Amino acid sequence: MKISEEEVRHVAELSKLRFSDEKTHEFADTLTKIVDMVALLEEVDTTGVPVTTTMGERKTVVREDVAQAGDDRQELFKNVPQEQDYYIKVPAILEDGGDA
Repeated sequence: MKISEEEVRHVAELSKLRFSDEKTHEFADTLTKIVDMVALLEEVDTTGVPVTTTMGERKTVVREDVAQAGDDRQELFKNVPQEQDYYIKVPAILEDGGDA
């Protein structure tokens, strides 16, 4: 399956990214190779192979739930460029600014 440069541009636009024509071409080629590799894996006969859900023996490690004093709010916010009501303000990434 060939990933077109137009598809790369569309996904980049949805992600608020911009690429040069050269990079767009490179991404299209790279993504096409990835999709082709996945398609190749689908051809492998896995009949009788058990499903692998984890690669190692894992044990749930549970720590004691002990209340602890939090960090000093003033200390946490001393290097924050912009804050409002103890929230850190960051640049909007939504088209309408995201303020509700």
